Amino acid sequence: MRKPSTVKAAIAAAVVVMAALTARLVTAAEDSREFVELPAMMQEHMLANMRDHLVTLDEILAALAKDDAGTAAQAAENRLGMSSLSLHGAEHMAPFMPEEMAKIGTQMHRAASQFAIIVRDAELDPPGESKRKAYDALQAITQNCVACHDAYRIR
Repeated sequence: MRKPSTVKAAIAAAVVVMAALTARLVTAAEDSREFVELPAMMQEHMLANMRDHLVTLDEILAALAKDDAGTAAQAAENRLGMSSLSLHGAEHMAPFMPEEMAKIGTQMHRAASQFAIIVRDAELDPPGESKRKAYDALQAITQNCVACHDAYRIR
């Protein structure tokens, strides 16, 4: 059985976490991000692309956890990198995006291609250095995701 002080501490911690999460929730009226209006079909396509980006990032992390650089590099290049632009319909989506949003997207795709190169070349680096370079390159991908989601919304 738990001591009352432990239960009180757990409740207090839960309240702090809930307060922090609630503070991050923003209603559409309070959302200061730029609204990007897209035709409904394109909006759904963009959301599907972003969900695939998340799945790909998860696959990359899983591959890195298994020291499988080849799989991580292949996923990054084929599904996030510059090679993936036609897969995601980038040519059709770009005209609907604000210029800065399109630039951030392009930077993300370039960062993914750079990550793939760095991970493939990682075996040439001293132990430890290759992992640092890989995670730095991975963070270069996700910082573009964060920048775009901080500045723009489609719903």
